[in-house]
Amino acid sequence: MKKECIQEISDRLIDVPPGTCRMVKHSAGGISVSEDFEQKLPSDARIKIISYGLYPGIEISYNYFQGNRFAFHHCHRSSALAVDHCCRGRIGWEMGDGLSLYFGSGDLSFHMNTGCSDSVITLPLGYYEGLSLSLDLDILEQDSPELIRDAGIDIRKLCRKFCKEGNVAALPASSHIGHIFSEVYDLPEKMILPYLKLKCQELLLFLYMTDPSGTNHLNSYYSGQIELIHRIHKELTEDLTHRYTIEELSRRYLINTSALKAIFKSVYGLPVASYMKRYRILRAAELLRNESCSISEIARSVGYESQSKFSKTFKDVMNILPTDYRRQFLP
Repeated sequence: MKKECIQEISDRLIDVPPGTCRMVKHSAGGISVSEDFEQKLPSDARIKIISYGLYPGIEISYNYFQGNRFAFHHCHRSSALAVDHCCRGRIGWEMGDGLSLYFGSGDLSFHMNTGCSDSVITLPLGYYEGLSLSLDLDILEQDSPELIRDAGIDIRKLCRKFCKEGNVAALPASSHIGHIFSEVYDLPEKMILPYLKLKCQELLLFLYMTDPSGTNHLNSYYSGQIELIHRIHKELTEDLTHRYTIEELSRRYLINTSALKAIFKSVYGLPVASYMKRYRILRAAELLRNESCSISEIARSVGYESQSKFSKTFKDVMNILPTDYRRQFLP
């Protein structure tokens, strides 16, 4: 559940002060260097990036982000392609060219680092954990790993296949992507480097054999459209006793219904109705843990006039009745 994910990400960031970006670099020679970077992060944001140099021109990093929205600057060569896998949470990259791409658990994204050296990151769920593979095309054209040479992979052609004209792109979660990344997030320290080398080559071979034209892509949107959806989200969640229709929101914010539904799902990972159902129940769970008011009062405060309907929906989402859930937190 969301609360458990946030706690696990917080545990990963326990050594990172609020408002800090910490980079831990592991070189191929086994040398580890930890450094805090001067990022203008808000006090609720924390970042930890643990990187490993795998081959000349290939670096991979574990990324742990917590916060809501912040500017992020990172320096990479202009010839570098970033391939990002989301393990859990959800992240939005607002690139320098005005495009925004949101992706979530199991999704794979691609972008040239020239487009995101200065970008704005939004975490719709408040947290993100993922893996980022950086491929320096200039270096890899001159000196690529043996397996890549043996497979006859043209690394620049591979880049163009997924990032035409430098645009961002993403592939939705699939069993193939899940298989590649299923075991890389919880490895013993001694196994991390050799295992990542293996998985890096497996990923490149998978991408080489993948035809993106036959795959459903995640859409990118302009930042103005994303900002409008953020405003709609704020209105939806400020007063949970009011239930808005898509048509009502469409008229108020001057956006057609199909665009509203598509962009909202892209940003928050769920259709509006499903998202709000879960949001209401998670808010109710928080109240059940921390407040002494009755279950019927809590039900009304999150938009349910019928306690029986609230209890059924609560069980659908949390797999437990609200009465039993509250009992777990009684002193």
